[in-house]
Amino acid sequence: MTLKKFLFGFGFVAMVLTLLPLIPADYWWIRMFDFPHIQLTTLTFLAILAFCIKFDFWNKKDFLFIILLVLCFVFQFFKIAPYTPFFKKEVMDATKTDDKFKIKLLTANVLQKNENNDILMDVIRELDSDIMIFTEANNQWKDAIVKNLSSEYKYKVELPLENTYGILLYSKLELIDPQLKFMVTDSIPSIHTKFRLPSGEIAQLYAVHPTPPMPQENPLSTDRDAELMMTSKLSRASEIPVIVIGDFNDIPWSSTTRLFQKTSELLDIRVGRGFYNTFNAKKYLLRWPLDHIFCFA
Repeated sequence: MTLKKFLFGFGFVAMVLTLLPLIPADYWWIRMFDFPHIQLTTLTFLAILAFCIKFDFWNKKDFLFIILLVLCFVFQFFKIAPYTPFFKKEVMDATKTDDKFKIKLLTANVLQKNENNDILMDVIRELDSDIMIFTEANNQWKDAIVKNLSSEYKYKVELPLENTYGILLYSKLELIDPQLKFMVTDSIPSIHTKFRLPSGEIAQLYAVHPTPPMPQENPLSTDRDAELMMTSKLSRASEIPVIVIGDFNDIPWSSTTRLFQKTSELLDIRVGRGFYNTFNAKKYLLRWPLDHIFCFA
């Protein structure tokens, strides 16, 4: 196979994978191609550069191919561009004058089967956050985390589970009417609670961890999308400021998360800052941003 034939084949695959997520279907084998968008954009750009070596300006087939490939790259790039430092931030950096309204948040999917908790414990101690959310936590993880918490964390909501959907919340700030909710199924919990800001004002927090669209988890994205939309509507209807935090099992540029943000009218802290990829922590090239914090303006 010649280099040119290989590049034609690669370009065709890039075009198909670019267009596939546009199909309005909930099947996992469609929705999964939303995830590696950063990688696909990079590979398409490299394919364009490589094709330039063999490009024949007078060949209509070559000319049409490179135009289509460039259009794919432009489309891919503009989907992820807001999550680069070149974009204006949606959420501004806190200042010293904001102390009464400033809070520090930590969210982490601990990966239930992970037996090395030392790194997370170091993060907990270093950040000293006001509110912490841990997803995919079982009793073993709960015991390890509690053992390393300071006495300042007086408030908590705990539901450790062995089905990878256990969820824990620990807070220095007063929690008001904390509740465990099962919004879509009776095995997937979320935490709904109000909390008191250092200023004395009350805010609402939703901690979520819906199922991902995967054959071994859920062959459709319906349940995930439903929980995110239900949460977005609660956020929009709230009369007090809202924070939604947790493992969405979705990336920020997907149609689902963008609709969640539009409906909830919340701000994405990633915009203008970076991708902050969270899964898979062990794979440098294959990772994407699944854990999120959306907040009020």
